[in-house]
Amino acid sequence: MTITGENFDTEMGNKPDLVGEMRLKNIHKGEDGNEEFDEDGKPRRTGTVWTASAHIITAIIGSGVLSLAWCVAQLGWIAGPLALFTFSFITFYTSTLLADCYRSPDPVNGKRNYTYMEAVKANLGGAKYMICGVTQYINLVGISIGLTVTASISMVAIQKSICYHKEGHEASCAVSNNPPMISFGIFEIVLSQIPNIHKLSWLSTVAAIMSFSYTLIGVALSLQRIISGNTGNTSLGGIEVGPDVSEVQKVWRSFSALGDIAFAYSFSLILIEVQDTLRSPPAENREMKKATMIGVTTTTLFYVMCGCVGYAAFGSNAPGNLLTGFGFYKPFWLIDFANVCIVVHIVGAYQVFSQTVFAAFEAWVIKKWQTSKFITREYVMNIAGKRFKINCFRLVWRSIFVMFTTVLAMAMPFFNDVLALLGAMGYWPLTVYFPIEMYIAQKKMKRFTFRWVALELLNFGCLVVAVAAACGSIQGLTKALQVYKPFTSKQ
Repeated sequence: MTITGENFDTEMGNKPDLVGEMRLKNIHKGEDGNEEFDEDGKPRRTGTVWTASAHIITAIIGSGVLSLAWCVAQLGWIAGPLALFTFSFITFYTSTLLADCYRSPDPVNGKRNYTYMEAVKANLGGAKYMICGVTQYINLVGISIGLTVTASISMVAIQKSICYHKEGHEASCAVSNNPPMISFGIFEIVLSQIPNIHKLSWLSTVAAIMSFSYTLIGVALSLQRIISGNTGNTSLGGIEVGPDVSEVQKVWRSFSALGDIAFAYSFSLILIEVQDTLRSPPAENREMKKATMIGVTTTTLFYVMCGCVGYAAFGSNAPGNLLTGFGFYKPFWLIDFANVCIVVHIVGAYQVFSQTVFAAFEAWVIKKWQTSKFITREYVMNIAGKRFKINCFRLVWRSIFVMFTTVLAMAMPFFNDVLALLGAMGYWPLTVYFPIEMYIAQKKMKRFTFRWVALELLNFGCLVVAVAAACGSIQGLTKALQVYKPFTSKQ
């Protein structure tokens, strides 16, 4: 094993352009004639429509897809599918507007905006830039914590399934969430040393395959239940008011369902960062629109299958997690495999979201302390003929970030309720408001023209839904806090 040192800036892509000192005008050529750097001085981007689609699918199709049967159960056969298709269209449309903001002022030949925040700053100015940053990064950190909780739930489900299979259905198989969370955190510390999102294509591809796998398993088991005739009651209006559900609860549940569906389509907060991985030519905005079409269309297909087939199977008793509705017993091996797929998918999703946080913080630190060897020095290790790059600052700070999210997940095992609130608050500004306002500014659109009015009506309508969803999330969070005991969660 040999160890050598080199500049951290090369691997991180933090050329002088990133820290605002200078811009390289020409594309540099390597010894083999290939382009080593793009026109901005950063390492040549190699992403394609398919790698971007994998990132999008990994970000959108979370294990939350398994809650869509519950969402449709609250809304019914009319409003449920309608909500799925409506949010699908809104997300795709506003994402195409956002894709045109990667470069400004011209969407094809303008200056690159490497992050969502930079795009907002270039198009809308400093005040909204700060609001965007606070909203985006609170959501990104919150998602990382929520993913840790969700992964532990699936890991615990596997342990309980094994326990019931060995000890019998009457055995007491309560398992603490804490050890699985710690194991997940340790694994993420290792993966967090992957330098940047550009290097995550393989992990996103694996994660996307896993998301398809567990979704299809949930749909297949639901179809089996439908064929057997063991189904619940369904209706056009969703869960009915009665002894078990009051009118107020019906309203809160409907609001919460809308929030869950809206949040299930949230990926715009990392769209610009994903677009920054695409090679050019062809133009990045055109390729990103293709990737968005593939990603949103694919996820909508799976969402409708999972939500509607799950509702048909369980009716008003649809569980919050579709896989838990089949119990831990039969077919235990298939449900265990589905939970393994969930964990593997979440491993990749955690990295897709957290790498955006890593990149933003590291760019700021490098700009502030450019001469620090602790921050900028890369150590290249040759192990068994393979080169691995280690940076002390990256190792320390990323490990601290993962440990922070893991400890918070252990302290607040109900964090998915908090995440639903963050999602409800973050969907409107990041997926709808900023893309629309940037597009209006970029096109210098005049007020009160037909298109301006249509865009602002869409903006206002999504705000109303977001406020309603936030109210539903707060009500669920209030219930969770009534029985809250930190670090003592068991299932």
